[in-house]
Amino acid sequence: MSTTAESGDPTAPSGFLGGVRVLEIGDELGEYCGKVLAGLGADVVRVEPPGGEITRTYGPFHHDEPHPDRSLYFWHHNLGKRSVVLDLDGAAGQETFRRLASTADVLLDSRPRTYLTDHGLDPAQLRLVNPGLVHARISPFGDTGPWADRTANDLVHLALGGVMMNCGYDPEPSGFYETPPIAPQMWQSYYIAGEMTAISVITALIHRLGTGQGQALSTSVHQAVSQNTETDLPDWVFLGQTHRRLTCRHSTTSARSPALSITKDGRYLLPYRTYVRSQGDEWDSTVALLQRYGCEGDLLDERYQGSGRETADARMKLAAQVDTMVGSLLYERDVWRDAQELGLPWTPIRKPEENALDDHWHIRGAFTEVFHPELGQTFLYSGGKWVTEGMAWRSGPRPPLVGEHTAEVLEEWTAPPPRRGPVHICDRRRGAAVAGPSGKPFALAGLRVVDLSWMLASAGAGRFLAAMGADVIKVEHISRPDRMRFSPLGAVPAGGRAERDAATGPLPTPEFSGIEANPNRGGSFMEINAGKLGISLNLKHPRGRELLEDLIRDADMVVEGFSPGTMVRMGLGYERLKKLNPSIIYVQQSGLGELGTYGRARTFGPSAQAISGISEMSGLPEPYPPAGIGYSYLDWFGAYNMATAMLAALHRRDVTGEGCHIDASQGETGLYLTGTAVLDWSVNGRQWSRYGNRSPYKPAAPHGAYRVTGDDRWIALGTHTEQQWEALVDVLGHPSWAADARFATLADRLAHQDDLDSQLGTTTSTWDGDALMIALQDRGVPAGVCQTAQDRVEHDPQLAHLGWLVELEQSEIGRWPVKELPTTFSETPAYIGGRYDRSGPSYGEDTEQVLGSVLGLTSSEIDKLREIGAL
Repeated sequence: MSTTAESGDPTAPSGFLGGVRVLEIGDELGEYCGKVLAGLGADVVRVEPPGGEITRTYGPFHHDEPHPDRSLYFWHHNLGKRSVVLDLDGAAGQETFRRLASTADVLLDSRPRTYLTDHGLDPAQLRLVNPGLVHARISPFGDTGPWADRTANDLVHLALGGVMMNCGYDPEPSGFYETPPIAPQMWQSYYIAGEMTAISVITALIHRLGTGQGQALSTSVHQAVSQNTETDLPDWVFLGQTHRRLTCRHSTTSARSPALSITKDGRYLLPYRTYVRSQGDEWDSTVALLQRYGCEGDLLDERYQGSGRETADARMKLAAQVDTMVGSLLYERDVWRDAQELGLPWTPIRKPEENALDDHWHIRGAFTEVFHPELGQTFLYSGGKWVTEGMAWRSGPRPPLVGEHTAEVLEEWTAPPPRRGPVHICDRRRGAAVAGPSGKPFALAGLRVVDLSWMLASAGAGRFLAAMGADVIKVEHISRPDRMRFSPLGAVPAGGRAERDAATGPLPTPEFSGIEANPNRGGSFMEINAGKLGISLNLKHPRGRELLEDLIRDADMVVEGFSPGTMVRMGLGYERLKKLNPSIIYVQQSGLGELGTYGRARTFGPSAQAISGISEMSGLPEPYPPAGIGYSYLDWFGAYNMATAMLAALHRRDVTGEGCHIDASQGETGLYLTGTAVLDWSVNGRQWSRYGNRSPYKPAAPHGAYRVTGDDRWIALGTHTEQQWEALVDVLGHPSWAADARFATLADRLAHQDDLDSQLGTTTSTWDGDALMIALQDRGVPAGVCQTAQDRVEHDPQLAHLGWLVELEQSEIGRWPVKELPTTFSETPAYIGGRYDRSGPSYGEDTEQVLGSVLGLTSSEIDKLREIGAL
């Protein structure tokens, strides 16, 4: 039973996190997290040193003129925040910081691990003074372990985390890669870690509402990035298979037919076809589209019927006809819309700024105009990450000038704000003292989520709440099961763990025999759904539908990943859900969102990446095509975004008593990550152009991935300072470089990067990658090998120290490693096995338990439901 008390507070805050005070100190590691919290309504105050934070020196700049108040990087990441300047080298600045921390709810800290203590600001002492303080640390590698003191940048994190080895261009027919792995551009490693930290901060705030207890959180960028890749890790864990990167499509164990088609005017389209088995045959729809344009060729011949269309030659023929059709049309013809009408998940490869001209995104509030009074101009920023009726994302004020709010904040933050307890009181959560393996309580014990998710982008969200102790009840039926159960990637071998452990080489992918096959052999599914309960309900049966409504009546939230409009057609739109449960939280996530002009447009991660601009933001400069990201990046990031939405809505519900409906999309998740490029277009009129592995905005040269000894082995490195450059020259034994006028200064090296890269690549090719990484790291140079899944699982000592993989039992496939959350909690530790200490559920595994314990049905009643086909 749940009750809602009257707030009685006319100043009750607005927004998901209204009234929450966040004190932020640090650089690019933490700015994205602060941006998310500010967008959700928190009062985020940046503490900057005299002259401003170093990130104010990162480009691009307003009219290309460097100035601490004109960095478009800083603008994008600090919209809606306030700035105070404190000199923490002095006693007065330290005392002011202590006073601010004593009134804050959250301290977001991405300084080096001893920075605060070295400045007389020991976080433990700050928490003694303010027991409700949530201290959230973001560090490159974690604050303990063999790599704790190593240095990194975005490129190095993407290399060590395995992202780069999934991203790049097709090899030569021989299998040799003449091009290096490519890092997705624009700070993606810090976005991954920042979103995970935001999830953790909101969870800690929810826990604090009921207990008054703050805690210490710690997120490792390296661990967060290493857990983000989608398919290479399960293929290695379950089958010992190694992936190869491919142009703008999923990395796989072998090459597949090309993914990109080029238009008459030289632009690109992604005619995406999912790797997921049982997703349905898209052949007929594709041929129907080709017929519209007279490009079907001989695909209607009898030899392409039935199993004949499953041959490699048939697939190549289909791809060739698609290329012919697309090549006969202009990009603006938008043939992808015709494809979508036929149920094909095709999208164009857009440049990020092109979305700013799309009415669909403006209807959804994905962009917002922000006025800069000191310039007398208005610019276009990325806006909300989702749509909520009656509640917009914060769209201002414009990013702060250096120290603009110092006096204002010091006056306002003289005392802590009134601590709010939960207004919404749930008996389940009030009485739930469920502890995890650590012996400490779960933060979300007693929370109940009805999970109608579908595939990774929505199913992945619930795993984070399950890891915090929530009861996440996954509802499905064999007539429409989650297709990840049948994914060929990470499929469990017939001989289980024993067969994998005994293997001396890669195991073959198990054969697929249709959805009548065993639905419990998908290792990826089990990993994605770890810690959940699983029940079977036939929602096409009236009694099955009634049971779902009964579950919703006493749930905290409903989440789903259906095509837009599906819940309404089922009679379970938000208005109906509110009648069942007035305080219900309803979170839906689709490819491009329900509100807007795209209707029931269908996407997967790669097609959402293509239309949002993410794919175009990875690759070598033209004339190379976009390399894209070699896995469903926006599936995982969509899951992160959905988890953030779920938790933000829960925090607001607990404070105000009000539920809400959130309409989220993978597309908006991607748009939010492209904001600096959109600002560059809005401010400077500059269209996006790729720059490979270089670093034009946080200047560094050299900066890239360079070949080392071994088959397709590479090291990523970058030198941002003269000290790092001198150390690189010394380690590699090339004093002549120091005397070369072309490389005398950073500006010179930036002007001669092609020559520098050529010489550096020749030298590194004789080195062992690990040896070179260690030698450079010992001298303070950001460097990291481009790690494969095998490297991360078997050889990375920092990940092993952090416990990034946890062995969990699954009732049918046995015990296998599962990715743990990358954030540690001092008081409410998360555990990916959840309160049930297990991996994902077998199909319908917990039906009797849930219907009995939650709905109070007897065994005979449940048997009767099976007889009538409701289960």
